[in-house]
Amino acid sequence: MDQHNAETQSKNTRPGDLLRQKMLQSAFYLALFTLAGISFLLMTQYITAEPIKKAEKQVLLKTIDQILPKTQYNNDLFTDTISVTDSEHLGTDEPVTIYRARLNQKPVAVIMKVIATEGYSGKIHIITGIYQDGTLAGVRVLKHRETPGLGDKVDIRKTDWVLGFNGEKLRPDQQYYWLVKKDGGHFDQFTGATITPRAIVKAVKNALHFVQQQGDRLYESAQPPE
Repeated sequence: MDQHNAETQSKNTRPGDLLRQKMLQSAFYLALFTLAGISFLLMTQYITAEPIKKAEKQVLLKTIDQILPKTQYNNDLFTDTISVTDSEHLGTDEPVTIYRARLNQKPVAVIMKVIATEGYSGKIHIITGIYQDGTLAGVRVLKHRETPGLGDKVDIRKTDWVLGFNGEKLRPDQQYYWLVKKDGGHFDQFTGATITPRAIVKAVKNALHFVQQQGDRLYESAQPPE
């Protein structure tokens, strides 16, 4: 009797039902594999997040060391920070972290990333160090997509052009000083590449204006006004 019922049930199973069962099984295994993949990615991200963060911090610190020697400050730059927003002077709508250097608790300089928005091949990310008196400690290019052999000369690994900013400051009495020489200013451009240095000169000048406007408020605990 049981064998007869099983045969009858088997005969009554429609092809559509079998197909539906197989589709459900496939969907289940697909969901299972997807969940396993997502779990693996999340775990990998969790495990590597801290090492990546530490590595990025070390790279940034090495770059800052090129601009502002450690002998000039004795505080922890990464805990003495403020966040500001000023798209006009800093080149981005996003908050910018300002690292504040102090020597025996007295203000020395601020270090901040700014963006030159008018590069030949897009945005140029740079970092500036500016002393309390408004003098440039130094400038470095962090990221760019400028033309190899031409605009990429702004990179310290290619030429020393960027060292020309060392010790510079705003000069209100010289209207055209903060321009490239082709535009009647002080700073060199490259043969066949004027747009890139022009963009960086403008961005650095804007950063100097920002620091000049904010003054000592940048060293206070509270956020400076926008």
